[in-house]
Amino acid sequence: MKLTAKAAGTFAIAPTPFHDDGRIDEKSIDRLVEFYTGVGCNGVTVLGILGEAPKLDATEAEQVAVRFIKRAKNMQIVVGVSSPGFASMRSLAKASMDAGAAGVMIAPPSNLRTDDQITDYFKQAQEAISDDIPWVLQDYPLTLSVVFTPAVIRKIVMDSPSCVMLKHEDWPGLEKISALRNFQKDGSLRELSILCGNGGTFLDFEMERGADGAMTGYAFPELLIDVVRLSKEGRRDAAHDLFDAHLPLIRYEQQRGVGLAVRKYVLQKRGMIASSTQRKPGAGITPAARAEVDYLLSRVARFDKRANLQPQSSAAG
Repeated sequence: MKLTAKAAGTFAIAPTPFHDDGRIDEKSIDRLVEFYTGVGCNGVTVLGILGEAPKLDATEAEQVAVRFIKRAKNMQIVVGVSSPGFASMRSLAKASMDAGAAGVMIAPPSNLRTDDQITDYFKQAQEAISDDIPWVLQDYPLTLSVVFTPAVIRKIVMDSPSCVMLKHEDWPGLEKISALRNFQKDGSLRELSILCGNGGTFLDFEMERGADGAMTGYAFPELLIDVVRLSKEGRRDAAHDLFDAHLPLIRYEQQRGVGLAVRKYVLQKRGMIASSTQRKPGAGITPAARAEVDYLLSRVARFDKRANLQPQSSAAG
């Protein structure tokens, strides 16, 4: 079940659940996997930016990855292995693949600036993890401060046969998707899966530009699955109507700093994780923000009953 360039659909980006005291919550990992499987996700990505990977030590990172992989059974698991050094990247990649992962995801370090620095880095990264491990290139300039042009992405992919997927989350990035698909039409870029992130903020139009699906962590992966499906079926208005109903909550989740706290709060309300705790340093969610999220959920529920969640008592303020 290794990842290939034909991968499509919805890969949920999973948070790392913690107990209130910061310990890893393995039972909540199990519930998350069962939830993602039950709603029809094609895969799950763990230890990404949403997964608070930098807050885990090497042993914990492997523990989280293996727990997701073993619980997932037939669902593909992609493991984020980004690291300042290649030794740690190699170790986690090997442990994950040995446990049954479908592939790994690599993001650029923030100090890369020139096109040559970027392409050289990823060539070395592939050599570090070994050529037989399929990997996902993460393009997230808003957070990582590294800008990939379409031509740079093409060079990375053509230089690295085991790069099978682009996790696209540039913003604005619609023209980038079109440019990459045009490269494929003129024969200068081989087959490549493109799954989109950024909380799903532009998923409706990204699908129309040629994306294969979503890879992001919105608290309602069912919405992502439905938008991807409706778009592929050519039901444009239905896809946009459903997306538009969720857009205010998607936007609220995309706030810098507080976004993960919001997402974990909603997942806790849905019964998927026991605690919305983030490991320190991490932003919490204030009573005012909880009340706003509950209000947004009630508005989404007017169109999509899956968002009809009973507010927790802590949200009363």
